[in-house]
Amino acid sequence: MATYTNASPYFTTDQTNGYLGVWTQRTFPFYKDDILYSVELQYQNRPDLLAYDLYNNVNLWWVFAARNPDVIQDPIFDLNAGVQIYIPKITTLKDTLGI
Repeated sequence: MATYTNASPYFTTDQTNGYLGVWTQRTFPFYKDDILYSVELQYQNRPDLLAYDLYNNVNLWWVFAARNPDVIQDPIFDLNAGVQIYIPKITTLKDTLGI
């Protein structure tokens, strides 16, 4: 049976009998000091590259959609150049996700 790491969007989803249950969205606190960022063209439709450049971990691609649910519905195709999103600091991710 697969177990998911703390960096996975599926970490909090039930994993019994060899099956992944209904997805439970991961959440973490929003802070006033989260960084407002305008997505650059090089990261359009590539949250994995942005996660790597910011957090040195491509598996944290889902964090941007979780932090900006009002802006990003589709974590890949809604990440367009010029869209402004809030980016959590690495310390927030370390504290809340345990990475």
